[in-house]
Amino acid sequence: MNFIHETAELGENTTVGYFSVIEEGAKIGNNVRVGNRVTIHAGSIIGDGTTIDDGAVVGKQPKPAKTSTMQITKEIPPLQLGKECTVGANTIIYRGAVIGESTLIADLATVREDVQIGSFVIIGRNVTVENFVTIGDRTKIQSNSYITAHSTLEDRVFIAPCVTTTNDNFMGRTEARFDKIRGAIVKRGARVGGASIILPGITIAEETFVAAGAIVTKDTEEKTVIKGFPAKIMKNVPEEELL
Repeated sequence: MNFIHETAELGENTTVGYFSVIEEGAKIGNNVRVGNRVTIHAGSIIGDGTTIDDGAVVGKQPKPAKTSTMQITKEIPPLQLGKECTVGANTIIYRGAVIGESTLIADLATVREDVQIGSFVIIGRNVTVENFVTIGDRTKIQSNSYITAHSTLEDRVFIAPCVTTTNDNFMGRTEARFDKIRGAIVKRGARVGGASIILPGITIAEETFVAAGAIVTKDTEEKTVIKGFPAKIMKNVPEEELL
């Protein structure tokens, strides 16, 4: 048995599995498939042709802890999920995210509030995208990566599995940290290898290639290959690999 609020709008040829909840004011387009045990929270907007797999929670209202650095100081608008997207099983997408068309958010991923994600993006299995993050079109983030708050990933960025971005040099100590929290800026076409760590506020320049396992402690130069800990320039990216 499902609960579908009387004010929710479901388009033509949209199907809903068993034991799902669709709250008040949700707007679901045509040809949408909603799986079993899905919760679509109030006001969420779901585009045509989108699939939401079993156990997903979309449009969730955030509730930070009293000690969290990020506090809610304004009303958060409803989730907007573009057409022909796929939301994986047991994925959580918070209210206030805006997601373009034909984007995949894979099983067990989490996308926080105040996030902008473009079109034709892949958010891999078990990826976490924290709040105040912007992700450009055709970017790929592979499984188990962590995109910290206040980060920017531009178009056609590639993030390999288990990459970690950071944003707080004080690691939770002292009041001075609050106005200095900055995530990474990863510019167009950059590639970051598996298990790399990017320190707070670092800019990865266009077409940079970060080798697997690198620790990036300073801004990079365009079209260079960097590796090591700390990462250093090794050579230029071959011409045939550039976008």
